[in-house]
Amino acid sequence: MRADERGPGLPPFDELIEAGEAADISGWDFSWLEGRATEERPPWGYARLLAERLATAHASLDVQTGGGEVLAGAARFPPTAVATESWPPNLEKATRLLHPRGVVVVADPDEPPLPFAEGAFDLVTSRHPATIWWEELFRVLRPGGTYFAQHVGPASAFELIEFFLGPLPEARLGRHHDAEVGAARRAGFELADLRTARTRIELFDIAAVVYLLRKVIWWVPGFTVEAYRDKLRELDALIRRDGVFVAHSSRHLLELRKP
Repeated sequence: MRADERGPGLPPFDELIEAGEAADISGWDFSWLEGRATEERPPWGYARLLAERLATAHASLDVQTGGGEVLAGAARFPPTAVATESWPPNLEKATRLLHPRGVVVVADPDEPPLPFAEGAFDLVTSRHPATIWWEELFRVLRPGGTYFAQHVGPASAFELIEFFLGPLPEARLGRHHDAEVGAARRAGFELADLRTARTRIELFDIAAVVYLLRKVIWWVPGFTVEAYRDKLRELDALIRRDGVFVAHSSRHLLELRKP
């Protein structure tokens, strides 16, 4: 079904809101959005590249692993494999997924210091970390070790975020890859690879919007359906009229080395 054919056949607004509010938002698996939303993937294939690096590492650390879904997709892990996570529902899910694979999951508040010795790992990874402490990442790597990660870039999903919050010109400048590379270099890293991508997000009903704003809580801080019901109705009407609401995600792939 084409996007422009979806609008007229949508269930009532209240029914969609109810579905979005009732959906399970634990972990970092977005399969609930199947048929409700799509997101184009960056061209480099992070999960595949991550698996290649894990297969040749001796000791690895995945920071802010979420529910462990991306990490669990690797075929092989090094003899020492550790993941950190702060949110209790994610910790539970990551433990269920990763412990049977020999990966130790550690509760960590995502604030320095990381609970590991200096030079403990030859590979540190992360997919979409919310916070980045470059000095700590540098400290726990061995000399010659690698930080390999996919980060969220500037103004990601801002068409949706600004629909609810209004223009955010300063926030649009945050998370820029040039600024992150500069901070990493100041911490002592050398840049081995940098790739960037701007990809398309399509939202086909308001239930998908509610689900995302409940799950990705930093997009619209303090989001509740009650507080934003009028804006949700307005966006629902736009989706019914156009068949889709389009936003864009911003991503960059970083490979950094400790000399």
